[in-house]
Amino acid sequence: MADRVQRRPATKLVPVPSTNKIPERDVDKTPILECRHLGIDFGGLTAVNEFNMAIGRTEIAGLIGPNGAGKTTVFNLLTKVYQPTRGTILLDGLDTHSMNSVQVNRAGIARTFQNIRLFGNLSVEDNVKVGLHNQVRYGMFQGVCRLPGYWRGERVAHERAMELLSIFDMQDLADHQAGSLPYGAQRRLEIVRALATNPSLLLLDEPAAGMNPSETAELMDNIVKIRDTFHIAVLLIEHDMSLVMGICEGICVLNFGEIIAKGTPEEIKNDPQVIEAYLGKKREV
Repeated sequence: MADRVQRRPATKLVPVPSTNKIPERDVDKTPILECRHLGIDFGGLTAVNEFNMAIGRTEIAGLIGPNGAGKTTVFNLLTKVYQPTRGTILLDGLDTHSMNSVQVNRAGIARTFQNIRLFGNLSVEDNVKVGLHNQVRYGMFQGVCRLPGYWRGERVAHERAMELLSIFDMQDLADHQAGSLPYGAQRRLEIVRALATNPSLLLLDEPAAGMNPSETAELMDNIVKIRDTFHIAVLLIEHDMSLVMGICEGICVLNFGEIIAKGTPEEIKNDPQVIEAYLGKKREV
């Protein structure tokens, strides 16, 4: 694993026209995501406050913090599971304030979940086809009557599903029931289904949870492969610091719903506030 960390090329983060930073190679393009003063309250509880972050169009970014820091809440805000109490979310420069979850997905954000949410009784291929729903080119009448347009659409969907499954070498499992797959394979399938929606930003919520070191190492390579193949951005929540430090270019650290640090992996791992948030403050004797 240490070798993999060393292979991550050093990335220079540069300011964009705000308080945020993105990789230098993306600076001439609009950030795929920019959050400005984002926050949400649940009654009298402020769960997230003054969340400011930008992600470059081909950046692999990390969102980390202790349990209960508000990381998944941020994902729920970005995908409109929750509507923000305040602040702005710009997706490719477009304000998403009036969008719902379906519209945000169509606009370009796809996600996975902490708890796997596959259709366990469906085949692996059919789970991927569910993600292709926004690319279906035939109507209900053609589907019911099994007209030529339906068969053309199904052939295209099959070819696309197999192409996506091949990213994780899962094409031979296409006919297997999704619920019968090992845990790690189910995690990979959920990522493939998210990719099927053709996103420009992929949100991964603890993708390495439950994986052994070998599976985690393979996942690291595949996340980079996804970014390079599809030319998309990836934002991940993860507690496995070897994974985060190994592939993320910019990292944002949350604690009690507020950002305490932002920067490169080298800057983050040496930040005193980050160390205190994870390990606690050293008690004076």
